[in-house]
Amino acid sequence: MSPEILLAAPVMLPLLGAAVALLTRHRAGLQLIVTIGTLSVNLVIAALLMYWINENSILVLQIGKWTPTLGIVLVADRLTGLMLLVSSFVTLAVLIYASAQTISEHIESTPIAIFHPSYLLLVAGVSNAFLAGDLFNMYVGFEILLAASFVLLTLGGSASRVRAATTYVIVSMVSSMLFLVGIASCYAAVGTVNLAEIAARMDHVDHHVRLLIEFVLLIAFGLKAAIFPLSAWLPDSYPTAPAPVTAVFAGLLTKVGIYAIIRLETLMFPESEISTVLLVAAGLSLVIGILGAIAQTDLKRVLSFTLVSHMGYMMFGIGISSQISMTATVFYVAHHITVQSTLFLAAGLIEHVGGTTNLAKLGGLAKAAPWLAILFFVPAMNLAGVPPLSGFIGKVGLIIGGIHRGSALAWILVSLSVITSLLTMYAIAKVWNRAFWQETPEQIVVEKPVTPLLMSGSTAALVAFSLALTVFAGPLIAYSETAASSLLERAPYVSAVLGDDAADRLVYNIDDAGGGQVAPE
Repeated sequence: MSPEILLAAPVMLPLLGAAVALLTRHRAGLQLIVTIGTLSVNLVIAALLMYWINENSILVLQIGKWTPTLGIVLVADRLTGLMLLVSSFVTLAVLIYASAQTISEHIESTPIAIFHPSYLLLVAGVSNAFLAGDLFNMYVGFEILLAASFVLLTLGGSASRVRAATTYVIVSMVSSMLFLVGIASCYAAVGTVNLAEIAARMDHVDHHVRLLIEFVLLIAFGLKAAIFPLSAWLPDSYPTAPAPVTAVFAGLLTKVGIYAIIRLETLMFPESEISTVLLVAAGLSLVIGILGAIAQTDLKRVLSFTLVSHMGYMMFGIGISSQISMTATVFYVAHHITVQSTLFLAAGLIEHVGGTTNLAKLGGLAKAAPWLAILFFVPAMNLAGVPPLSGFIGKVGLIIGGIHRGSALAWILVSLSVITSLLTMYAIAKVWNRAFWQETPEQIVVEKPVTPLLMSGSTAALVAFSLALTVFAGPLIAYSETAASSLLERAPYVSAVLGDDAADRLVYNIDDAGGGQVAPE
């Protein structure tokens, strides 16, 4: 069997699994087996794809044997392979956690029969967005995952969830409309929506038109990625959802937006004239996000604001757009998906044990549930960037990239990165002190010191996965470096999709600082 056929599996398997899960909605046990089985196979396929891409080259699947400029194209390079593997592992772990939580808490008000099909649709949408070789198919992936997220966000139908979902839906619709406007503008300018063909043609478009298209798409993706000042919706939308839903939203959905921005700024608009805008947005996200986190008294809101803050690190790397910074960005995306998802699952365990995530009403958890202290402490330190954990490694790479850039703005970003890391440690220390070290408030009784094994086990699996990113940081950095080279050069991607003739139209320059830049011949 041709390895290209595997490219359709991460999209088709969850879609088929969602259909079967819907048909088996009256048999909860069978539905759970179908969902777990689907995501387990999906994880194996993602691992095979990543291995094959690393050992060979970029995989391309022309659906229906149409030409790339007319038909649907699925493309997987090293960045795609890494994103698929990490997202597949996270979604499987979160599903197991969600199933165990449902059984443990006997949630009768939540329509679990709808949860499984919606969750699988979300996975299909995420995979399709990662694999899409054209803008419109990427848009379809976004809409699939957004439609599923609307359902997941309102499960249980409480007033707070519906109210939060309303904001989320409005923001998502605005973002989608802007995305459509960007697609239409791009097609009007270059006559195609194929990413590789856009890369070959966009250099010949009028400067002002090109800049306008880039801005429209950047705003659309920035809304999805919750980049400041487009992030105000996130802290109010995510904390109201159940812990598993919040975990997968925080870990994956914002990274789909970052993935799209990486494609936008490396493939479609290299040597971007708005890199200054990207760096300013990165700096504002770092500072405003972490200051918001420090001001919060609810654990989920603290984590939501740190999510906004740490999106700034990734935007920092994209804005610098050098070999070093892009390598660090690819590594940091994988790190942050895992760590942020783990922290929200740990927050769910804290709520299960302590009955709340309000820090003023928590205390004594280190004594009541020492295992929970470990499950929270490790990813929290990783998020703060404590050496030698993966968060530290990724941040050091980004800082080195900024130092190599050497501009005044780059040095400001380097300083803000260090300050944000220290303030993240402060925010985490505040959470740790109030939830784990301080004495339990007299009016609060810890009623559930024991949680189901699967809830703790799935969280522990994610903790182990995040530690693996540290243990195998060497090979992963090497992989990320190769992925970054391919992103910055563009030729491997364009050649794989359109052939060598199209790639010959591109000229590459790798500057002395290790930066990758592309210009038209």
